[in-house]
Amino acid sequence: MRTPEEVFADYSARKNGILTALTTDVDAFFAACDPASENLCLYGNPDSSWEVALPAEEVPPEAPEPALGVNFARDGMARRDWLSLVAVHSDSWLLGQAFFNGARLNREGREALFFLINAEPTCYEIVSGKVVRDGKAKKRGAPGQPAMRQPPPNPALKAQRPAVRPPGPQRRPRPDDDEDEEEEDEEENGVPLDDQYADGEGDPCPNCGRVYRTGEFWIACDFCDVWYDGKCVQMTPGKAQRMGKWRCPACERKNV
Repeated sequence: MRTPEEVFADYSARKNGILTALTTDVDAFFAACDPASENLCLYGNPDSSWEVALPAEEVPPEAPEPALGVNFARDGMARRDWLSLVAVHSDSWLLGQAFFNGARLNREGREALFFLINAEPTCYEIVSGKVVRDGKAKKRGAPGQPAMRQPPPNPALKAQRPAVRPPGPQRRPRPDDDEDEEEEDEEENGVPLDDQYADGEGDPCPNCGRVYRTGEFWIACDFCDVWYDGKCVQMTPGKAQRMGKWRCPACERKNV
């Protein structure tokens, strides 16, 4: 597999097999996971089928292996909870398998692969009922989640900030500017103002003073709605998605 699309196709097929076991063929999957058997694994195959089988005997295995012994917890939990637990472990395996297959991709290829995978709901989200299988997931700007950028149509490109962000400050011309002062005012910190505010979002980060540039990750405080440079506050898209409401440094100091 030499392209992100090829790796993603394999990922999607294996994921479809696992989802079939955990949603459509639940009774057959339940029966296959006999706790009296040895350690069993749930495999999603490249042809979108699934199977419950013993793990590979070779050490190390040729490829990442699914969670071992999913059958042992079958009768000790409510069926729905057990299926959700298997789904969580299956998501971890699918990611490991995908990036194992994409080990030869360069940085841009890995980023493209991540966006392709991240645009789809996980097995856990589908099995637990958080989203439906056709991909109608909750919006990332839902209550209780930090406001953040949405991925662009082209997964190879970096995500953009939401279009709802209020416009930044506008440059005000001075009537007494002479020619030299006007040329000096046309550039700030070595970057033309037209380039700085090309997207209409020129508010600086309150923490470091950097001005937003298209393609950067910024995050809004859920308590004061002020936007911060992600690098400045040591925040990433993945970390932002995993956490609940985010409080900026200023609100932390005020104990808001």
